[in-house]
Amino acid sequence: MPSPTQMASLAILVSLVCAALASDAAAVRVELTRIHADPSVTASQFVRDALRRDMHRQLAASSSDGTVSAPTQISPTPGEYLMTLAIGTPPLSYQAIADTGSDLIWTQCAPCSSQCFQQPTPMYNPSSSTTFGVLPCNSSLSLCAAALSGTTPPPGCTCMYNQTYGSGWTFVFQGSETFTFGSSTPADQARVPGIAFGCSNASGGFNTSSASGLVGLGRGSLSLVSQLGVPKFSYCLTPYQDTNSTSTLLLGPSASLNDTGVSSTPFVAGPSSEPMSTYYYLNLTGISLGTTALSIPPNALSLKADGTGGFIIDSGTTITLLGNTAYQQVRAAVVSLVTLATTDGSAATGLDLCFELPSSTSSPPAMPSMTLHFDGADMVLPAESYMMSDSGLWCLAMQNQTDGGLSILGNYQQQNMHILYDVGQETLSFAPAKCSTL
Repeated sequence: MPSPTQMASLAILVSLVCAALASDAAAVRVELTRIHADPSVTASQFVRDALRRDMHRQLAASSSDGTVSAPTQISPTPGEYLMTLAIGTPPLSYQAIADTGSDLIWTQCAPCSSQCFQQPTPMYNPSSSTTFGVLPCNSSLSLCAAALSGTTPPPGCTCMYNQTYGSGWTFVFQGSETFTFGSSTPADQARVPGIAFGCSNASGGFNTSSASGLVGLGRGSLSLVSQLGVPKFSYCLTPYQDTNSTSTLLLGPSASLNDTGVSSTPFVAGPSSEPMSTYYYLNLTGISLGTTALSIPPNALSLKADGTGGFIIDSGTTITLLGNTAYQQVRAAVVSLVTLATTDGSAATGLDLCFELPSSTSSPPAMPSMTLHFDGADMVLPAESYMMSDSGLWCLAMQNQTDGGLSILGNYQQQNMHILYDVGQETLSFAPAKCSTL
């Protein structure tokens, strides 16, 4: 996930370890739940943690040669969306972060050493499942296959790897298992065998989390999207202030948009190197605030020939990150429309542009919509999707990124937007929607 805001660095160090260890889905429906804020956690704390994680994620894009990197991170703070699924036979239900900015599927497994983070559901034990198997080292989905260079792996070979994040790490071995998706009603469930995943027996640097793992929905071969072989998937993220509703992630033919006002834009071909190859790049050509088009150079957020820059959409990042040239234009336009006194909210919220409301109970002034201009499509964001209120402050819920760095459309800006990733047609479609009613 480049995440609320979260940018974790995931470096995968692959090693060969020998140990004696013992379908296709037409459509998959998964319930999505946002990690709700602890009442004791203020919006400012939420944003600070989000920006810290996004900073970690930025580091992922500059991982050194010889490592396979993906921007993912387990986070204990609110601002991420969880998908409910089950693993093994009999199925054990758990929640995992849904992340379109990475590929790997992994969860903690028992027995787990003392170096494991707390999770809200019982820990999966592969020895208790009749469908668990170790993923062969020469499997096309094994991270060790490249290291073998076509040679025959030793008997009982197990691929183990260490995922290192900006704020933690987890040690994982690769297995194969049956995953169950859908509701608790058997008739509405889809059981898919042979899914490659990571089984974690030790982790460090994580605090208590609402998730038990992570499900990558990116472009790589290990993502759930690729392993299911589905050409498209969709989701609709409920708004942050709605703490009761859930929404649905659909993978397969049932994923479609029947809303009014659907717009579509093509994906941009990304670099072939990791972690960039897993991202869903878009061509953001401009931004407007109300009827005013901002003076942003057309190539300010474009993907460069050397693989730097670019603009991606990610469900695992919260606060949108913009290259500094574009961000300063957005910032100046917001300032020009607000008569309240400005203040640097970096210390309180992690956001540099904030306005002082008359009181903590005051309503913010009316603001026009913000429009993100893509190739052939405009995404219109209401004020509540780009501004955030907290304790008498009203802040621009965006952050600047170094020009030439990766810019990201975060999930805060995706609230109440029905979004379809058509990987087969290489297009992203979207329409405004009331996600809690879909």
